[in-house]
Amino acid sequence: MNVDKKAFTLTDNRSGKTYELDVLKGTDGPDVIDVRKLYSETGHFAYDPGFTSTGSCQSEITFIDGEKGVLLYRGYPIEQLAEKSNFLEVCYLLIYGNLPISESMRIFSQRITYHTMLHEQLNLLFKGFRRDSHPMAIMNGVVGALSSFYHDSTDITDPRHRFIASTRMIAKMPTIAATAYRYSKGLPFAYPRNDLGFSENFLYMMFSNPCEEYVTNPILSRAMDRILMLHADHEQNASTSTVRISGSSGANPFACIAAGIASLWGPAHGGANEAVLAMLKEIKTKDRVPEYIKRAKNKEDPFRLMGFGHRVYKNFDPRATILRQSAHEVLGDLGIEDDPILDLALELEQIALKDDYFVSRKLYPNVDFYSGIIYRALGIPTSMFTVLFAVARTVGWVAQWNEMIEDPTQKIGRPRQLYTGETERDYVDVKDR
Repeated sequence: MNVDKKAFTLTDNRSGKTYELDVLKGTDGPDVIDVRKLYSETGHFAYDPGFTSTGSCQSEITFIDGEKGVLLYRGYPIEQLAEKSNFLEVCYLLIYGNLPISESMRIFSQRITYHTMLHEQLNLLFKGFRRDSHPMAIMNGVVGALSSFYHDSTDITDPRHRFIASTRMIAKMPTIAATAYRYSKGLPFAYPRNDLGFSENFLYMMFSNPCEEYVTNPILSRAMDRILMLHADHEQNASTSTVRISGSSGANPFACIAAGIASLWGPAHGGANEAVLAMLKEIKTKDRVPEYIKRAKNKEDPFRLMGFGHRVYKNFDPRATILRQSAHEVLGDLGIEDDPILDLALELEQIALKDDYFVSRKLYPNVDFYSGIIYRALGIPTSMFTVLFAVARTVGWVAQWNEMIEDPTQKIGRPRQLYTGETERDYVDVKDR
């Protein structure tokens, strides 16, 4: 980080007084104005609801250029990683900062594999939930409870504790997710297998039947691996910021990740691909598509096409281009020909890619559109969509949490406010009110 001393001048038009602020320069992206001394020097706070114009931290993990459609993990374009890498290698990259040599990758993969098992008593915790509980509610409760099982990895000042906790979170999250799914279906819990890769193992724990041999499908495993890679991290989004601000208080890592899961559960954040399926079910049939396209173009109509465009990517979502290929591979491999919802999705895709209204506004299908199609094709219920998002994003949360803990400049999160309530007033006894 470079500092351009006193490069920004702020003038108070009421008094005419000027203040000189430093400008901080990162390695890419916009420069930021250093306002840490704003209150002490001017007597004012900055006002930024949602913190959309405020840099809350410095980070070396993920970079996004929404205008150009760029997503980099530790400097590596997501397109290259999706084509040549795999999810576990991306996990290593996000946590350690560089791609591993073969021996380092072997050791890392082994550690993750041998931490996938859950403490047996946790199975009793699952059975304490109602059978119709939302899987995200179960995920949140079980992850929060991990700190009561693993006391040897909750001291955030100990690097080894942080290492063990990070490994456990990445390894155990797919097992927790699959167990939540199987519990909701009344299926026996499936223990992880050490002979399977990360995504293969996850699909096995989700869909295996104890009455017959499970056969892995490389196309489906690869599609799941890509989904996990593409959702692994995404700068300082709502859930990542939640993990960081929770961690800034010194909370244990399991509690911080549980807080991130709670934030991700919100429909404005992690529920977008679920909203895509809900929209498709509302449209129902292809003959109604023109009606809904017309509604989407009408600014007076509240209807919006879900899964098109992105609040960050103003050009195209680079993740969507990758996942589009996987979606068509999965549909081709499974030979699904009689699912009206998937037929409808493909019809909408073609219209959005050709219609001048969508093309001119760059409202291309985004990653949520294609991940929803893949999940539907795999038979994953919509209630599990956000759960799978949490499985993927855990490594990003872990990497960001570790970076925050090791940052000597980090402080406890404490946003300010613009108070608009009553000014001071005297208490009046109840009989006199």
